Amino acid sequence: MTFGDVVQLGQQAIFVALIAAAPILLLSMLVGLTISIFQAVTQIQEPTLAFIPKIVVSALALLFFAPFILAALTDFTARIFSNLSVFAK
Repeated sequence: MTFGDVVQLGQQAIFVALIAAAPILLLSMLVGLTISIFQAVTQIQEPTLAFIPKIVVSALALLFFAPFILAALTDFTARIFSNLSVFAK
């Protein structure tokens, strides 16, 4: 296994991690931004107002995007195991 193989494997792992986390993080960010704008406009400074909707949206996003995330992770794992003989050299 060469240095280039290790770097490529690391890049693929980081890319798969970003793809797996992106839907949940993006939806949570949008909800947080919306609630922050709402709090700024109405001058309501309740700290729990931001946390509960983000937790709910994150849980719903995880349920909705779980098949996509699982497919991405299993595809990456299958590619790793199929190329295991190449990496072992």
